[in-house]
Amino acid sequence: MSLFDYPSVIGITCFAGGSAAAYWILHLKDRNLRAALAIKEQSILESARRQAETIAREGRLHSNEEALKLREQTEQSFIERRTRLTEAEKRLVERETLINRQLESMVQEEKGIREKEELLRKRTVDVEQVRQELNDLFQQQRKMLQSLAKLTEEEAKTQLLKEIETEALQDASLLTRRILEEAKTRAEEKARRIISMAIQRYAGEHTFESTSATLALPDEELKGRIIGREGRNIRAFEAATGVTVLIDDTPNAVVLSGFDPVRREVARESMQRLILDGRIHPTRIEEVVSKVSQEMDETIMRAGEDAVQRTGLPPMQPEIVKLLGRLRYRHSFSQNILDHSVEVSHLTGLMAAELGLDVTAAKRGGLLHDIGKAVSHEVEGAHALVGADLLRRPGESEDVVNAVASHHDEVPHHGPLGILVSAADAMSASRPGARSETMTTYIKRVEDLERLGLAFPGVEKCYAVQAGRELRVMVQPEKITDEQAFALAKSISRKIEDELQYPGQIRITVVRETRCVEYAK
Repeated sequence: MSLFDYPSVIGITCFAGGSAAAYWILHLKDRNLRAALAIKEQSILESARRQAETIAREGRLHSNEEALKLREQTEQSFIERRTRLTEAEKRLVERETLINRQLESMVQEEKGIREKEELLRKRTVDVEQVRQELNDLFQQQRKMLQSLAKLTEEEAKTQLLKEIETEALQDASLLTRRILEEAKTRAEEKARRIISMAIQRYAGEHTFESTSATLALPDEELKGRIIGREGRNIRAFEAATGVTVLIDDTPNAVVLSGFDPVRREVARESMQRLILDGRIHPTRIEEVVSKVSQEMDETIMRAGEDAVQRTGLPPMQPEIVKLLGRLRYRHSFSQNILDHSVEVSHLTGLMAAELGLDVTAAKRGGLLHDIGKAVSHEVEGAHALVGADLLRRPGESEDVVNAVASHHDEVPHHGPLGILVSAADAMSASRPGARSETMTTYIKRVEDLERLGLAFPGVEKCYAVQAGRELRVMVQPEKITDEQAFALAKSISRKIEDELQYPGQIRITVVRETRCVEYAK
């Protein structure tokens, strides 16, 4: 309750007590109290006014300080901006000066270029005049040369072109010879190293020509039993086997002669069984020959499997193995084709290993390269192409098929395998003791070599030397030049490759000799 509520209280008290004196006393107190309150209120207001003035004074001081600080900052900012503007103006002046200098330089250069253009124009005119004068002089000189040489322009051109063509051919021949010699030197060096390593690491058996088989007889009386009464046994045996039986004065021996190795093997086995059995008559002969012929298929399969095992290759399809086994009874220049195929497989694998190629594929191509000879008498065509067709049917890889088809160059080589197989085939066929030829075949091959060499114009003499491994050709020096001698050697080699069959390779040496002889008297 505030002090202003006292009159009500007094009134209430007066009405309650009913005393007037008390009412006036309280009224006086209330008036005094109001006076005191007014004085106090005046004092409070005065104090508040002084505080407000103090606060206002401090605020004005603070605002003045802030204004001064802001003014200083503004002035500092103006100074910095003025400095930057001054520097920018300075840079602009420098750039303007530089641009003016560049403009002056460009003007000078343009002036120099115009002067040079004018000078070049004058020189061009002078050059055109000189050129025209030279053309006139050239025409005059050409007419003079034609009158002196008594040749027209076309005739002179033709003669000049012929001379240029001759010189170009000579230069081309020299360049070709140099390139071929360099390539041959490098290729022969590397090939010789690879082939020599392959030959050193493989050694095959020697062979000899044989068309007969000799059987030992335990008793001389067996000859009569083999012949039979009136020769019926020997006739029955020859009819069943297709092999000739020779019984001569050689003691305890009978000779079976025939060119077909399969028939000769069947006859040998049959004769051996008949001798062991002792019963020799036409019926028994037919039974034994028939049984041996049936067993020959099993022998052929075993021979094919043995060849695959000897080369270290994985098992092959039965039809391929059977064809391989049939090669055991085929010969080329008395060299067994199955042994030859195994040898080629090893040589091809060794060379492929040296070159970093697939050894398994190389061995496979070498082993199967002559498989076409197993059916060459049944199917028409070259044995390389026939063998490729046989291998393509069971799904042989294309690399191996191409190696077989291209090892005699009937088809192009698609990769290095065919080249390796061809090289290994030549090594196996030409190594000493690998093959043997009859004297008739050898003489005919030598005669054919010399005949082919003498068929070329300019050849004076021709000799086959080194057992037919080299053909030396003597040419007439007045008809054959040095460059033409190289071309002649190439032509002779191609002619021999196209027309002759021979093992290994043949070297062609063309000799051109010019002798200058004079006598002092």
